[in-house]
Amino acid sequence: MSGSRIVSLGHYQPSRVVTNDEIAQLVSTNDEWIRDRVGIVSRRIAESSESVADMAAAAADKALANSGLTAADIDLVVVATCTAADRSPNVACRVAGKLGITAPGAYDINTACSGFAYALGTVDHAIRAGASRNALVIGAEKLSDVVDWTDRTTCIIFADGAGAAVLTATGEGEPAGVGPVVWGSVPEKSDAVRIEGWRPYVRQEGQSVFRWATTSLAPLALQACERAGVAPEEIAAFVPHQANTRIIDGIARRLGMPHAVVAKDIVESGNTSAASVPLALSKLVERREVPSGAPVLLFGFGGGLTYAGQVVRCP
Repeated sequence: MSGSRIVSLGHYQPSRVVTNDEIAQLVSTNDEWIRDRVGIVSRRIAESSESVADMAAAAADKALANSGLTAADIDLVVVATCTAADRSPNVACRVAGKLGITAPGAYDINTACSGFAYALGTVDHAIRAGASRNALVIGAEKLSDVVDWTDRTTCIIFADGAGAAVLTATGEGEPAGVGPVVWGSVPEKSDAVRIEGWRPYVRQEGQSVFRWATTSLAPLALQACERAGVAPEEIAAFVPHQANTRIIDGIARRLGMPHAVVAKDIVESGNTSAASVPLALSKLVERREVPSGAPVLLFGFGGGLTYAGQVVRCP
C-alpha cells in the first residue's frame, strides 16, 4: 500500500448543554472569568447511563454512513480514550459489536489529549504495512466521570463527546492523504495532567501545561508540515487539541499559516481530550469551511505529557 486517506468523518455530542452560569452555581466563578481564562461558553455533559462506548459508536456510525462503506468492509477499529470505565473488554471491541463489524483488529490507545493523532498514526502505519485496508479511528471521552465538580480549576474545562474518521488505503499511484506522524512525550512532566487511583479525578498543573504548550509545540507542529512536504502557508486549516483558546491562539501565531482556518470548537464544546481533534475537524467539514483535498494540520497534546500531529487531506 502506498498510504492511507480519510474518506469521511462523524461526531457525536450529548444533548445536555451546560453553560458557565450553571457551573457558577457549583463553584466560585462566573461566565466572564471562564470566557477570559479558557474561552469556553458551554460544554456537553453525558447522562449517567451514556458510556464512552455509546458515544464512540454513535460518532463511528455517522462516519461509516458518510463513507460509502459498510460494517463488513471494516477490518480495524481503534479507539483513543483515557476515560473508559472498564478495563476489559476494550472500547474498540464494544464499538465493533454495536456496529456489527465482524472480526476486526480492535484496540484502545491511551495518550490522553493527543490520543486521536496517535491512533491515526498507528492506523496509517497498519494500512501502509498491509495489515488493514479500511479502518475506523475514534476519539471518545466521558470526562464528566472523572471531574471533581468542587474543583474550580478543572470543572470549568472538561466535557464529553466523540469524533471518528474512516481511513482507507490509497490506490496505486494515488498520493497519500495522511502524512507522516510527528510524535513524542515529555515523561519528566508526566504529573502535569493526571487521572490516578481507583476513584480518579482529573488534576492538572495549569500553568506548567500552558507554558509547555505555548513555548514548545509550534516547532513540533511545523515538523509535521515539513515531513508531509507542505509549506505552512499552504495549510487550509489548523485543528489543535481544544485545550484552551489562549493556548490555541499562542500556537497558531507562531505557525505562520496566514490562510488557515483555526478550529476553536472549545468555545461550544469544552475540552474533550482525545475526542477534541476529530470532533472539531468533523464540524469544520460538515460546515464546509475547508475544501475537499485541502491540507489540514492536526495536532494533539496533553497528559503524559504527550504530543502527536500530522497533515491530512480534507475528505
